[in-house]
Amino acid sequence: MNYIRIGTVINTHGLKGELKISSESDFDDIRYKKGNTVYLECEAGMKPFQVQTYRVHKGFPLVSFTDHADINLVEQYKGCGVYIDAKDRQDLPEGEYYRDQLEGLCAVDEEGAPLGTVVAVEETMGAQNNLRVRDPEGKEFLVPNVPAFVVKVDLEEKKIVIRRIEGLL
Repeated sequence: MNYIRIGTVINTHGLKGELKISSESDFDDIRYKKGNTVYLECEAGMKPFQVQTYRVHKGFPLVSFTDHADINLVEQYKGCGVYIDAKDRQDLPEGEYYRDQLEGLCAVDEEGAPLGTVVAVEETMGAQNNLRVRDPEGKEFLVPNVPAFVVKVDLEEKKIVIRRIEGLL
């Protein structure tokens, strides 16, 4: 089974077994729908849990699991990664991509000259995310993930075309 990380358990909340999660998903309402299965990455490996309740408190998802309605049963999961099965991933509109789809792509300019490899997609507090690209010498640079800079993403060829703009590279 392939897993996709959707968050991290950062703490417990209250006494009834709720876990506070730092989310890496744009689909929390879908991911944590009652009855859905999520997986916690624990020392013993991936462990499945069925969602019992979900709500948002102060900007964080609070989730409880079936048969774990007590703080003493869930404290051990603080710091664990939260995952879904890859087959449960939502389809995105054309032109939108998940982070893990972009990471590892070969970055080239419009003439096809290699620029490096996308090593991370970084959130900003602004309007767009940035692509962190590492060139063959190990130097890194950021590219705003907007159409003015990102010309084309080709997942089949594992390539992303970046427009060279003076001062960018």
